[in-house]
Amino acid sequence: MPEFPTARTLADLLALPEYAGRAPFDGRSRRVQDEVRANLSRKLQSGETLFPGVVGYDDTVIPQLVNALLARQNFILLGLRGQAKSRILRAITDLLDPFVPAIEGSEINDDPLNPIGAEGRSMLEAHGHELPIRWIPRGDRYVEKLATPDVTVADLIGDVDPIKAARLGTALGDVRSMHFGLLPRANRGVFAVNELADLSPKVQVALFNILQEGDVQIKGYPIRLELDVMLVFSANPEDYTARGKIVTPLKDRIGSEIRTHYPTDVQQGMDITAQEAFQIEGVTVPPFIAELIEEIAFQAREDGRVDKLSGVSQRLPISLMELAAANAEARSLRGGDASSVARVSDVYAGLPAITGKLELEYEGELKGADSVARDVIRKAAGQVYARRYASLDTGKLEKWFENGNVFRFPQVGAAKNALQSTREVPGLYELSADVAGSGDDATRVAAAEFLLEGLYGRKKLSRAEETYAAPEPEARRAGGKWN
Repeated sequence: MPEFPTARTLADLLALPEYAGRAPFDGRSRRVQDEVRANLSRKLQSGETLFPGVVGYDDTVIPQLVNALLARQNFILLGLRGQAKSRILRAITDLLDPFVPAIEGSEINDDPLNPIGAEGRSMLEAHGHELPIRWIPRGDRYVEKLATPDVTVADLIGDVDPIKAARLGTALGDVRSMHFGLLPRANRGVFAVNELADLSPKVQVALFNILQEGDVQIKGYPIRLELDVMLVFSANPEDYTARGKIVTPLKDRIGSEIRTHYPTDVQQGMDITAQEAFQIEGVTVPPFIAELIEEIAFQAREDGRVDKLSGVSQRLPISLMELAAANAEARSLRGGDASSVARVSDVYAGLPAITGKLELEYEGELKGADSVARDVIRKAAGQVYARRYASLDTGKLEKWFENGNVFRFPQVGAAKNALQSTREVPGLYELSADVAGSGDDATRVAAAEFLLEGLYGRKKLSRAEETYAAPEPEARRAGGKWN
């Protein structure tokens, strides 16, 4: 982090090289949008990463965002839940200067050279070059508000404070009698409003009025504030919720509407999940299990029983990865196994991460969230198996099950013993090595269970808890085809 500036008075500030030739009330203050634009231009020229940790938007969202920032526009990120909207908004602070000076004691972060508040102007006139200043780090210049229907104009803009007016001897309509809300306190910074559509129309009108014209009416008194604020928003698509919508005048004043999206392919999603999920030390998640976990989110987004307008958050695979790893760790602790490797059974143990994040349509509600989630896991396993391992010869294995045999996959005990038990199913022991790509016993056990789950997903086997058997009659009649 850059070294904290030492200037403590206006005289100290004017002695700094970057303030050479400046004077009080010179009207040369740099606005927030110009500051962001300058720092963004520098990063583009040097090839720096603009939004670290934001994956999958390099060719879609980020170019549009860069254009909006270079054009000095306010913008809104429009997208379903779990699409990194809040993370992008917070990352805008990285484009601010490390520190900016403000008048010590100013509620609205007034510029020491060009204050906009009556209190700041009177302090500058009274103290002159001895005006005390403070330095604001970039992180403190970001203010975020989650919009809810009960948010008022007083919360965002401010309210008349009769006690303050009496103490100062001012009229109620004087700006000095105001108790400032979040927006004025974000002066010379970034103000973010999440879920904009949930604000009442009255509050939305106050927002665009203070930004566009610089004035607002507080309890009938016209108040004028020439705020320097970069305003950014996020919202779900308007047809997602009936709670409210963005009023047309405000929507018209937002410079850019940028649409976010879910990962476009499974590998992209796996990268996000690996980055965000809590990593349990000593637990290994094989690639085929990690791909299965990510594919579950993709299958859920396509499932007709899941509400498309609600979406399936990227938090689903992140939470599921964490629960699967935790269950693998618990199993190894109980069984005394030295290594912990996540299996398909651990994915099923993570059902709470799936059911809590699915908004179901009527058909899904009839079946129940648990049933829908299990079906989504089955489809995902079949999809990953078809994509990665469809060329494996499983003929002898399938024939063994068709002859009426069943196999219950061991869930307790050492991995070595579980692997030996797979010799009971013709070919399974050998095939597990091809899927695992490793000689590690625990990884091969996970591969063997995934292989059976993949065949179940392709409707070539049936499954009840951890027991695998021949496919159901209707699946056999369909020739083992999977949709």
